[in-house]
Amino acid sequence: MLDTSDEWIVSRTGMRRRHIAAPGEQTSDLAIAAARDALRKAKLEASDIDCFIVATSTPDYSFPATACLVAAALGAVGKPAFDMEIACAGFVYGLCVAAGLVRSTVFRRIMVIGAEKLSAITDMTDRGTAILFADGAGAVIVERSERDGFVACELGADGRDPELLYVPAGGTRRPVDADAIAERANCIRMQGREIFKHAVTRTVESANLAFRRAGLKPADCRYFIPHQANRRIIESVAKQLQLPLERVLINIAEYGNTSAASIPIALDEARRTGRIHPGEITLLVAFGAGLTYGSALIRW
Repeated sequence: MLDTSDEWIVSRTGMRRRHIAAPGEQTSDLAIAAARDALRKAKLEASDIDCFIVATSTPDYSFPATACLVAAALGAVGKPAFDMEIACAGFVYGLCVAAGLVRSTVFRRIMVIGAEKLSAITDMTDRGTAILFADGAGAVIVERSERDGFVACELGADGRDPELLYVPAGGTRRPVDADAIAERANCIRMQGREIFKHAVTRTVESANLAFRRAGLKPADCRYFIPHQANRRIIESVAKQLQLPLERVLINIAEYGNTSAASIPIALDEARRTGRIHPGEITLLVAFGAGLTYGSALIRW
């Protein structure tokens, strides 16, 4: 479909495969599957969860929130539920919000889900974006503990130039109409070189601020789980933080860029493969449209 090749894609992004939802499969379906998996692994019921947060840029509807649909499908009717539309940084934002709500004793347990069906808003004729974005979901359960494992977080945003990464049509500035569809203005548009530069700079700054806030340094981090946007970005950030690649989880080759879902998918992989151990520090870092960025430090 595009003027490209496997070698070109792999060398510039690190991506080899992506997973695309079926035509009748929506973001909520992916989120529900991830939520059920998390509940099973935690040996909990949906009724044990006090609040549901879904980080997504591709909700089922403009409203109601996808989180409301997920909670209802799980049988948790009546529980608070809301979405966070912070693009690729959405999961880290959601995790920080959940930690704050749990610490303040508002809730005991919160489920945070990152879920995306980016294939629904990707222009498959645009080489700059069509090779990158994919679909997926991951979920975590944040609960109160005698020993607080949420060490620090650092969030930021710079909305001065939204057109670096955005969907032109679909909001109140430009509702979707026949002209917008003809122009594919209802799909993702990105200025790749500028995004690359900002992503590296902002994520390194955010991570260093989180380390300073926690009274730690990058060398104290046992594992680094970044948003899977581009292998070159990940390697550049790791190099500037002086973190060896053997301590960085990179699964972009298999999943591509799943936006808010990438970090929870990677967290699940880290857990399943035995790369997370009690007492160790893990760094989570994400960057996305907005321009939004965030870091979180977790002690397991």
